[in-house]
Order: sequence, then C-alpha cells, then structure tokens
Amino acid sequence: MAMVQADPLPDQHRELVDQLDERVRALVRGEGVDPQRDAVVVRRIAESVVRDHDERSLTGAVVPVPDVGSMVGELVARVSGFGPLQPFLDDPAVEEIWINDPSRVFVARHGRHELTNLMLSQAQVNELVERMLKSSGRRIDISRPFVDAMLPEGHRLHVVLEGISRGFSAVNIRKFVLRASRVTDLVELGSLTPRAAAFLEAAVRAGLNILVAGGTQAGKTTMLNCLAAAIPGGDRVVSAEEVWELRFPHPDWVPLQTRQSGLEGTGEIRLRDLVKESLRMRPSRIIVGEVRAEECLDLLLALNAGLPGMCTLHANSAREALVKMCTLPLLAGENISAGFVVPTVAASVDLVVHLGIDQHGVRRVNEVVGVPGRVENGVIETESIFERREGGDLRRANGMPPRAELFVRAGIDVHRILTEDH
Repeated sequence: MAMVQADPLPDQHRELVDQLDERVRALVRGEGVDPQRDAVVVRRIAESVVRDHDERSLTGAVVPVPDVGSMVGELVARVSGFGPLQPFLDDPAVEEIWINDPSRVFVARHGRHELTNLMLSQAQVNELVERMLKSSGRRIDISRPFVDAMLPEGHRLHVVLEGISRGFSAVNIRKFVLRASRVTDLVELGSLTPRAAAFLEAAVRAGLNILVAGGTQAGKTTMLNCLAAAIPGGDRVVSAEEVWELRFPHPDWVPLQTRQSGLEGTGEIRLRDLVKESLRMRPSRIIVGEVRAEECLDLLLALNAGLPGMCTLHANSAREALVKMCTLPLLAGENISAGFVVPTVAASVDLVVHLGIDQHGVRRVNEVVGVPGRVENGVIETESIFERREGGDLRRANGMPPRAELFVRAGIDVHRILTEDH
C-alpha cells in the first residue's frame, strides 16, 4: 500500500488562503450565486479577489501571492468544488476516494489502495458531506443514517453516518471514469478478446437476456454500459437504478432513479417500484443497474414474459450469480418458492458474463456462460461459451449459446462469429 506524498502548507500560506476564501465567499453570497451550479462565476470572483490582493501586495501592505493561477484554483475548489478532495476528483488516475476517519483518507489507482497524507478535521468532513448532498438533493440524518447520491460530475457518493460508523462518518466516492463506451473498447483495454466482444455484441442485438456478475469494482457497470450501446436504435430502452450510473448512446432511452422518503417519512420510490413502472412505458428492453433484493422477482417476471433485459449482480462466479438470482426473489414474500423461482431463472437468463480484477488491477472477463433453460435436481444447467484459463487469455469453450432462433431472426450467423478469428 503506497503513500501519496504532499507537502504540508506553510502556516502563512494557510492564513492567506483562509483570508481570500472568506472574501470570495462573501462576494458569492452578496451576488446570490449558487457555487455548485455557477462555478464559472465563482472562478471570475476568485480571479478578481486574487488580482486585487496581488496589486495591494505591491505596496507591502499584504503578503504577495506566490502563484496566482494555483491560488485561484484552490479557492474555486474550496468554494465551488469539494475543497481538499478536489485534486483527487480532478485526477483521472484516481478511481475511488474514501474517508475512514478525518486523518485516514484513501484513494484507489489502477485497482490498488493508497493511503494519502491528507489530514482533515471532523468539521471539514461534515461540511464536505453537506455540500455534496446539497448538489444531489438527498439527505442523511439519524432516521436515515445511510445515503447513496450522485455528484454533479457523475461520481457516486455513499455516506454512513457517525453512530453507525464508529467514531466518524464513513465517506466513499466512486468516480465515474469513462474508459470504455463500447465492447470494442474493452478489447483495447485487454478485458475481452475480439471474438468474445463480437459474440456479446451479437447477443445484445439478438435480444438475449444477459446477467453481468462480478465483485466490487470489477467493472460491471462499465460492461453494462458497453453492452447497452449495442442495443439497436429502433428499440425503446427503460433503465432503473439506485442512482444514475448508466451512460450509453441511445436515441430512445428513459433512465429512472430511486428516491428517498421525505422528512415526513413518505414518498420513497424503491427499485422494485421502478421495475414495475418501467413495464407500463412500452419498453423494448429493460435494464436494471444492480439487483440486490426483491426487485429481482419483478425483473424475472418481465424477462420471462418475453421482454429482453440486462442487469448486474454481485457474485464470485457465473454459477454463484445464478444461485443468487434464484435466492433474491424469495425475499419478495412467503408465497414465493424455490420450486417456482429456479425454473423461471433457467428460462429467463440466457447469458452470464462474469468479471474479475487481477492482482495488477486489470479488469477482465473471466467467463461467458450460456443458460440453455434446463434444470436437473434443482440445479440450473449451464454451458461455458468462453472461459479464461489459469493465467491465460479468454478462450472459446465447447458450449453453444441458447435461443439460436433469436440470432437467426436478427440475421446473425452466430456460428461464424464463434468460429472465425476477428
């Protein structure tokens, strides 16, 4: 675990930054500017304040500003951005930021954790959380000590309030880093082989139901975005998520997001509500960002009724993903039995794409498994279509994809895709 080095600011510089920060904030309040939405105006004000101070420093009345551009950037980060965290948010190499306590701020680069030497105060952390949540419209309090929210740049914020987290509030920011937007981009990144990419793209175009599985930070949402980009433009897509993370080019797409309950405890919109609502919106495809609970039942019923769809799921293998898909619907009620769920999953899920992250932080597809629809002694049968050998590349296995008629209907020669090199 590496240390991110940063020189501590001299006391004189801290005092200067605090003075200019106070002046910028006063002018921002005086002009009625929303610092989160009007960062350009905040920058103009900061430039004016720094310029005035620099001119006064020529008389010797105040200390000079050593680097005007750097000072303006720091003031904008404090007032309009997210203060001391802003450099990490601006750094494209940083994938995730988390605060265990104010003196232990971590980042992740290329899948590896690094402890920074950034030292915050508890007041700073509280102020940062308040500012981040203000931009999202969500809240956190004693009655609701957890929150998921989206920051303006598309980053995902998760906060666990002090009292649930011992000693201090725990803060996690998962940055939205767009490294791939299509399956061909995943080939360039080394996550997929050209043949597997061509097959997955064809499977999406044909309308197969695809489950994307893997561990935390394995690249599930990126894969889902890349697969969704292959959906034909004439289809109508409706997606449902906890917070908006999906981003893919499509002319007819309605993204839906859950909502917290209000202060009076009403108005909550759950993921299960969104899945049900999406079926009333004439979708050609349905996408669920991540299934975690009883919404899995509603998704299965939609897929089983013939509506093509995709989703992600936390699991350690393709087999475990199918087992979990059979377990989550049982949370929907006592009248739901495994005798109903298992054959429904077998008939509804066509492909499982399992992702992993190796010891070097590289995200890879580990296996692509077909689900032919058969159940033997309560176990769903599978056929491995692509598999990654130990320490090797993703190779073509012996299995064939299910629902060959869908490929034929879409005018796709799936046998040629699976046998020819690309």
